Amino acid sequence: MKLYKIHILALAMSVGLVSCNDYLKQDPPSYLTPESFYTTESQVQAVANQFYQDVLPGHGAWNYGTYTNDNNTDNQTSWSPDNKFGTGLYKTSNTNGDWSWSNIRNINYQLNQILTKYKAGSISGSDVNIRQYIGEIYFMRAYCYFDLLKKFGDLPIITAPLADDEAILVAADKRQPCNEVARFIISDLDSAVTYMKEDFESKHTRVSTDAALLFKSRVALFEGSWLTNFAGTPFVPQGTGWPGATKDYNKNYAYPSGSIDKEAAFFFNLAVDASQKVAEKYKGQLVTNTGKIPQSLSDANNPYFNIWGTTDCSSTPEVLLWRQYSTSLGVNNDVEVSVQAGNIGTGFTRSLVEGYLMKDGKPIYASDYQYSDTSLTNVAQNRDPRLTIFLKVPGQINCFKNMSSSEDHYVQVEPVPNIKSKTQETGYVTGYTIRKGGTFDRQLCGNGKSYNACEIFRATEALLNYMEAEYMLTKSLNSGKILEYWQIVRQKAGFTGTAIDPNVTINATDMSKETQDWGAYTAGSLLTDKVLYNIRRERRSELLAEGLRGMDLERWRSYDQLMAKPCHVEGFHLWNTPMQGWYTGLKGDGSSSSNVSSPNLSEYYRPLEVVMANNNFKDGLTWHMAHYLEPLPIRQFLLTASDHASVDQSPLYQNPYWTTTTDQPAEK
Repeated sequence: MKLYKIHILALAMSVGLVSCNDYLKQDPPSYLTPESFYTTESQVQAVANQFYQDVLPGHGAWNYGTYTNDNNTDNQTSWSPDNKFGTGLYKTSNTNGDWSWSNIRNINYQLNQILTKYKAGSISGSDVNIRQYIGEIYFMRAYCYFDLLKKFGDLPIITAPLADDEAILVAADKRQPCNEVARFIISDLDSAVTYMKEDFESKHTRVSTDAALLFKSRVALFEGSWLTNFAGTPFVPQGTGWPGATKDYNKNYAYPSGSIDKEAAFFFNLAVDASQKVAEKYKGQLVTNTGKIPQSLSDANNPYFNIWGTTDCSSTPEVLLWRQYSTSLGVNNDVEVSVQAGNIGTGFTRSLVEGYLMKDGKPIYASDYQYSDTSLTNVAQNRDPRLTIFLKVPGQINCFKNMSSSEDHYVQVEPVPNIKSKTQETGYVTGYTIRKGGTFDRQLCGNGKSYNACEIFRATEALLNYMEAEYMLTKSLNSGKILEYWQIVRQKAGFTGTAIDPNVTINATDMSKETQDWGAYTAGSLLTDKVLYNIRRERRSELLAEGLRGMDLERWRSYDQLMAKPCHVEGFHLWNTPMQGWYTGLKGDGSSSSNVSSPNLSEYYRPLEVVMANNNFKDGLTWHMAHYLEPLPIRQFLLTASDHASVDQSPLYQNPYWTTTTDQPAEK
């Protein structure tokens, strides 16, 4: 019984208005009529369960799962950059799959049905359980809306199914300012917390009040940062050229807090409050990184490494929400196979690797330790313990558990990175390869048969969110619990002695030497605030390959500088080092038969500049202001226009610097 296939819709935008009867009058199957359904605890649970599948992230088959979500940032790269980083490649379209409201429609319909029957006392079963599932559904709507907020900014806010009436449906297409959308998301999360029971489920495979509070802090931090860093631009209400002002329903918009600065502070305060609640609960339960990875059955486990390198996160309290996989149930992924080889289409960048501190808590250029990148072993030596355990090094043992298993997609000993191959299964994208998510278990090395757990929310993020939000409010390192939480993060990361003190890092930081880090910039300018920069650096180092880097760079407005100085993405130090001797037949002349980048470009391997002909990125990655948000699909303007032909008659408005003509690049 797949409840998500019920097509009583709450919003018509994603499918159009040409023939309302085609989609608005699809009643639930007879056996799922509202009168007969949503009447028992188990039915409400079934609704909530389906949204775990439909909404939350998870590992896909035949790839490295969520660990590739930081591609297209300065942390990780694939061989094929997103068109957003080129000129004239990213264009408007008639349709846009990201402008999808199917999950929100389904949530709205089912949540309203459930709430009506719950308030009428018509649902049998445990009240605690029913309320828990209702809270989970509120959380899922918030999650869906935040995904759309990040992509499109201003959005219609729809909370209920709409009548089969074109006028009503068109009126519902009015976009609300981004901060109002964020306020709505937070209200849904508050509702989730109200309905759910704290510590309802110890395994943490279901959404909890803690996960909801952590997510609330993420949303609030995002919006506070966005309002701060995009102030005065078309990307925020009242900013110069804000397209929302072209519509009567938004032209006189005023911030609820009175000004954009006060509105940003409102969100930062929410982030501080929500994150502190989670941080205080879990700060004593965070596991510690030993700085070592096991290489045999007799070696001690590293509990920090095992946050990801496991099939079962239920014994790790700091994992607030995770997804379980099971071979017996046929729910698998390919994470272990990806870790065993070259990560199937992703690799760390030089920028990330060199952004990590040395063991003494100082940047590579200021440390008492001598940094060398002439071998991968040297790169990982005397470094931040997080990099040490998650950067694969030739000669390390990749697989030593259950070696009698018949699964054959394993690589027992890590080889030199195969940068010459450009195939997903055998190629190493940058030479810097990721171990995060690996278990060393041959039993999980069947092709498409891994069942590695997927971590979704982790309590450590709460400490990081607090640090940044509190600092944005006060600009004081000594404010609140910033130093306390920062030291906890450092200690749990595996630092010892004076390296635990962030002042050691701050005092040794030279911003002129941090230019490879995109997070060192806001609005095209290199930060001068070394405290703020190092808060960003700590976040980057701790949340490695957890899919949050792109979001962070967007809210910090950290892509602007690429417009003036394109980025040449680099991997390991290939040329004129002993690592060059690892390979025979290297060809780096830029021709169609090249297998590596030219040493004339850089001694560092440039995976996006191997073949130069017909290469849209041969001159580096660039940026356009419009690309901070996606363009709305043109079809939606026509469907919602009163004459179905004139874009200006639609209640919708296009995002900044995007046209309302199909197949056109951004204007700026």
